[in-house]
Amino acid sequence: MKEYSRDCIRNIALVAPHGAGKTSLAEAILYTHGATDKLGRVDDGTSVLDFEPEEKHRKMSINSHITFLETRSHLVNLIDTPGFLNFLYEAENAVRAADGVVLVVGAVGGDSGLQIRKYWEMASGLPRMIFVNKLDKENTSYEATVKGISKELGGAKVIPLTLPIGENHGFKGIVDLVDMKAYAYDGAGGAREIPVPDEMMDDSAAAREAIIEAVAELDDELLEKYLEGEPVDEDRITSLLHEGILDGRIFPVFFGSATGLVGLNVLSSAITRYMPSPLERKPLKGLLPGGGETEIAPAEKGPFSAYVFKTISDPYAGKISVFRVYSGTLNGDGSAYNSTKRSKEKLGHFHRLIGKKEFPLSPASCGDIVAVNKLKDASTGDTLTDEAHQLLIPSVPLPAAVLSYAIEAKTRNDEDKLTPSLARIHEEDPTIQYRIDEETKEFLLSGTGQSHVEAVVNKLRDTYGVNVDLKTPRVPYRETIRGRAKAEGKYIKQTGGKGQYGDAWVEVEPLPRGGGFEFVNNIVGGAIPKNFIPSVEKGVVDSMKKGILAGYPVVDVRLTLFDGKYHTVDSSDMAFQIAGSMGFRKAMEDAAPVLLEPVMKMEITIPDESMGDVIGDINSRRGKVAGFDSMAGTNIIRALIPMAEILTYASDLRAITSGRGTFSMDFSHYEELPDHLAGKIIEHAHAGAAEAHAGH
Repeated sequence: MKEYSRDCIRNIALVAPHGAGKTSLAEAILYTHGATDKLGRVDDGTSVLDFEPEEKHRKMSINSHITFLETRSHLVNLIDTPGFLNFLYEAENAVRAADGVVLVVGAVGGDSGLQIRKYWEMASGLPRMIFVNKLDKENTSYEATVKGISKELGGAKVIPLTLPIGENHGFKGIVDLVDMKAYAYDGAGGAREIPVPDEMMDDSAAAREAIIEAVAELDDELLEKYLEGEPVDEDRITSLLHEGILDGRIFPVFFGSATGLVGLNVLSSAITRYMPSPLERKPLKGLLPGGGETEIAPAEKGPFSAYVFKTISDPYAGKISVFRVYSGTLNGDGSAYNSTKRSKEKLGHFHRLIGKKEFPLSPASCGDIVAVNKLKDASTGDTLTDEAHQLLIPSVPLPAAVLSYAIEAKTRNDEDKLTPSLARIHEEDPTIQYRIDEETKEFLLSGTGQSHVEAVVNKLRDTYGVNVDLKTPRVPYRETIRGRAKAEGKYIKQTGGKGQYGDAWVEVEPLPRGGGFEFVNNIVGGAIPKNFIPSVEKGVVDSMKKGILAGYPVVDVRLTLFDGKYHTVDSSDMAFQIAGSMGFRKAMEDAAPVLLEPVMKMEITIPDESMGDVIGDINSRRGKVAGFDSMAGTNIIRALIPMAEILTYASDLRAITSGRGTFSMDFSHYEELPDHLAGKIIEHAHAGAAEAHAGH
């Protein structure tokens, strides 16, 4: 493989909502440029990039995939990103490594404007192009698609640089409006230059005028010449398009079909002509170890800096770290400093990737995207630098986990392998969380949505041989009281020798929600010696771990110890602990005990047309709408909904909004559970306790 100067490298991320055809586009570009021998297809499981079992099964990308191709003059590093919102973190990290972005939009409709905007905004600050895919399908309209894109992107200046020849199943060619050349395609990757069809001459001329007008607005001198009717220099059009795209003032649109191999030569040429080289990238912001900011200017010479944007956990090859070099040059088999972990990393051989295949590379310089095996400490989001020039490149924030399941290993062998296997998967995907819930004793697996959790479970099975069952997790209810009550806790035990004696009178009363627990000592006259008073409190606190209604922790209670008795010989620490516990439980029974449930604060983002259905669904879940914002066909609903009603909300919202809704949530507060629901929870708890007792 030949070496390329930095101005002949392009780093491009393909982004789009699920189903637009990003991976098919990447496969088609690789094939038409000879980077792969066969055209990989997502639908039949032959994709070079979507090679994981789960990706083949779902026919969609779950991970970002790094690949590259060589044109006659340029090296193009392509990053194919996942389009399903559960895997947005992968896409955001890929965009961090790119210098330009191609947004892929399906011409057949169905792409959510909300999701298109999300991916568009994710790439804000980078030069962006748009590729309208699937124009060979039925019921497509390139004009309607362009108008729709412009509207969804808030009036962004989208300008077609190509026009399609034919439509629907008759779509077989492209007019390149900049060079005024036309191409016909044979469906097998071949492109033949043809004259611009006569019937398209007027439309092509008008579309080309629109391009010239757009670029003329970027240059006062050119605008003046244009308005006076003077001819415009072709090279000036190209250079101004390059400038306008780099500055984010022009967003070019290209048409084609990834599976039909139409329009790919023009798109590839536009990437090398108009997208920035690594040296044209705007300086990156970095943070200095002692505080303050710095800028990382792109250059081959000078301090080394790189960002680890992806980790691949391979059961055989081990951990593979993929990083983008922003400045400086580094040889393989050397070392770098991990500024995030504050440790030295010994580096092995560098390589580029096409799917699972590795291609040697050394050295790694500004603009290169590099894979290296078995770094000791590095993980996704880490910064690699020279030790003498430490800085941090801000990492992509981890999204909050919105869905949790309890998982149970099927066998003892599965149980032994579960945690180490999840640790390996977490290296690759830091958005998953797993822990043992101290209260419910369940092993919880949390992720960004239903598909995310299912993908992790399937990877456990397919890659690591660990089989688990998924179960809805228990809701962490709480118990408290509505009223006040007094009770005596008396513990007497005679064993023939030294006995046990403790007597404590307590009063319980409710605290405001969130008040926790207060212990008040009102003993006077030495009714209980001072050294036993902490014992009473300890007994009460231990007893509060399991309430009297359904065994849930007790909260928001004030307990006052106001009287008692002791025995000079038989009283002990343990006796007063038991007495305190007995008194507390008796008093609680008479203080109108109730169950509390956790309520979550949610932000739900949906398209306009789903507003009524989503609000109706919130009401059916005993939720309360607290407010909403709307903008450009999108609504953000703020709501408070009981946790018990949204354990599977990710999949439910997807069904209601046809996959176009997203949400985030945080714990808000506890509130009283309605009596009819509390009765069911208590009954279920008692049945479970009886079953457990019978088992013993």
